Amino acid sequence: MSFLTGRKSVAVLAGASVVVLGLAACSSTGGKPDSSGSGMGAGTADTPRATIAMITHEVPGDTFWDLVRKGAETAAAKDNIELRYSADPEAPNQANLVQSAIDSKVDGIAVTLAKPDAMVAAVQSATAAGIPVVALNSGLETWKDMGVKEYFGQDESIAGEAAGERLNTEGATKVLCVIQEQGNVSLESRCAGVKKSFKGTTEILNVNGKDMPSVESTITAKLQQDPAIDRVLALGAPFALTSVTSVGNAGSKAKVVTFDTNAALVDAIKSGDVQWAVDQQPFLQGYLAIDSLWLYLNNGNVIGGGLPTLTGPAFIDNTNIDSVAEYAKNGTR
Repeated sequence: MSFLTGRKSVAVLAGASVVVLGLAACSSTGGKPDSSGSGMGAGTADTPRATIAMITHEVPGDTFWDLVRKGAETAAAKDNIELRYSADPEAPNQANLVQSAIDSKVDGIAVTLAKPDAMVAAVQSATAAGIPVVALNSGLETWKDMGVKEYFGQDESIAGEAAGERLNTEGATKVLCVIQEQGNVSLESRCAGVKKSFKGTTEILNVNGKDMPSVESTITAKLQQDPAIDRVLALGAPFALTSVTSVGNAGSKAKVVTFDTNAALVDAIKSGDVQWAVDQQPFLQGYLAIDSLWLYLNNGNVIGGGLPTLTGPAFIDNTNIDSVAEYAKNGTR
């Protein structure tokens, strides 16, 4: 799998903590990762016990965050860290969770910055209190200005452009880019990137990602209204699977493509229901966010040299799905 990178990026640092991928096969878990363990045990560090809060904008039911959390938990177990995970998709509530972590005097904070304007005060309060903060998944354009030490994720604009270019090679003419959380800068950047590089027509459809039946009916109605749409681009695996249902209900000939994966999406790519996915490796984002704080707390290391550490994008399709499938069933891809 080749990775697509931008000019202002650094490669993923695999050497921060080497883990052995001894992954055992297990039964399918649908969209949610298997909770029985990934076989990634690497012993436990003898460094002082530390407490780190990870605070995300997870929407309940979005299995993407199960992968992020599993990566964080794997690193925490190795690094002798007490991990306190919390999430709220509403930015003011997420900011309050950051403040609660500050008040409880955690040793470090890992946070997503999907709506950075609402998060800046809380993040700056953490840094003012001497608590190191790293960002993951979202906030590429704002993390440095907010005083965050490191960033782990993908450049969503570059990822969107790559998706648009792939759609060009496939001969697509009209793409429906489905945003499940209006105001989320990362999701909006994906669609903007597609629109920039795609030579056909890009139409954006906002849906309520908290209400999957509404997502299904909204996409179905749009496809019925506009038979010219030949691609539905979802921005998350659960929404891609729902889009497949919508395509069938609408009697549309549109093909479904997506950002992000889970175990159920792997099966959908194998079956041809979903053509491909742009992968940003959420497990790795969670893992590196926690591991980087451990490195900083115990050795003063800062990863990236002031640049973001990119975990994607890469394409997963029927040519390489078998190499990812086993990891996906174990909940690490």
